[in-house]
Amino acid sequence: MPNDDLLDGVSVLVVDDDADALEMLGEALRRYKAEVSLACSATDALCAFDQGMPHVLVSDIAMPGEDGYQLIRRIRRLPGARFSAIPAVAVTACASEEDRREALDAGFQIHLTKPVPPDVLVRTVADLARQPQST
Repeated sequence: MPNDDLLDGVSVLVVDDDADALEMLGEALRRYKAEVSLACSATDALCAFDQGMPHVLVSDIAMPGEDGYQLIRRIRRLPGARFSAIPAVAVTACASEEDRREALDAGFQIHLTKPVPPDVLVRTVADLARQPQST
């Protein structure tokens, strides 16, 4: 497993309509000292951006109403380079190569298939948080 403080100082917004999955993802990241915000819908995720800009976005794809693809496209269209540059991870049960391509084409940098081992999630978020971003 990664170092216990690997995500110290890293803020992560996690979006998933499934409460259990949302809590599991959040807890996995908190265990490594990430500052985690949780949102149960795309609408809640967009509202969370008003509270502060996370270093990394982790989002489910298959959500009722606005799905993860629509969410990342909306974020990428928001004014300001910081929205076009925020690293984003799709965490989803949609596991085909076509699903992976669609996630990347929509604006995610990484596509992970559920269930994601916590160490893979933590390392992925840490790697993305270290990438230079435009502000």
